[in-house]
Amino acid sequence: MGRQTQTSGERILHSWSSGKDSAVALAKARELGHEIEALITVVRNDERVSVHAVRRELLRSQAEALGLPLIEVLVTPENPYEKAVSETLTRQGKNGISKVCYGDLFLEDIKIWRDRFHAAIGFECLYPIWKMDTTEFARDFIASGRKAVITCVDTKRLDFGFAGRDYDEDFIRDLPDTVDPCGENGEFHTFVYDGPEFAAPIEFRRSKPTLREFDDPGHRFTFGFCDLLPI
Repeated sequence: MGRQTQTSGERILHSWSSGKDSAVALAKARELGHEIEALITVVRNDERVSVHAVRRELLRSQAEALGLPLIEVLVTPENPYEKAVSETLTRQGKNGISKVCYGDLFLEDIKIWRDRFHAAIGFECLYPIWKMDTTEFARDFIASGRKAVITCVDTKRLDFGFAGRDYDEDFIRDLPDTVDPCGENGEFHTFVYDGPEFAAPIEFRRSKPTLREFDDPGHRFTFGFCDLLPI
């Protein structure tokens, strides 16, 4: 399934990662006539957004700047992702919500998993930027006046020095040819702090990037993180 082209006018949830893909998908969903009921974000028990590692306070600042309610789904070892998200969506379903918008671009395995997971609880996924060319995406994002900062990089794919940089033309130009300009393969993640949808820019300061290691069965991953501190 490609990008949705028909308007619906119905109320939907928008999966908000705090990053650039979510921001563009939100704008596209509205262009298609969808009414955003609320943002929904998975938050870890360390008070940070899952994967992007953005502080909860900055996440809430984004929602306020966007003028949208925020549903925070807390995931812990005792309350894992599928259980936490299923329970949250089931409650939203009782309020007449049956669709969630995602900012996925081209990872088929993730899309297939999302569709199956949501269908099991009576929900449908929308993908308004699906199959959008990522070079075109990067160019349009920057030209639109949206602004984002790189919060973390996978150091097996991208040099540690890219953490903390702005997502701008210089950043795109400096990327190795092996790295997708949207980081769609997990090379890097972003935090959007300004754009046409924001009532005002998000204020923050950048800490000195640090390296962190994470163990997975049979693998060790090293990520470069730039902690963003609310002002």
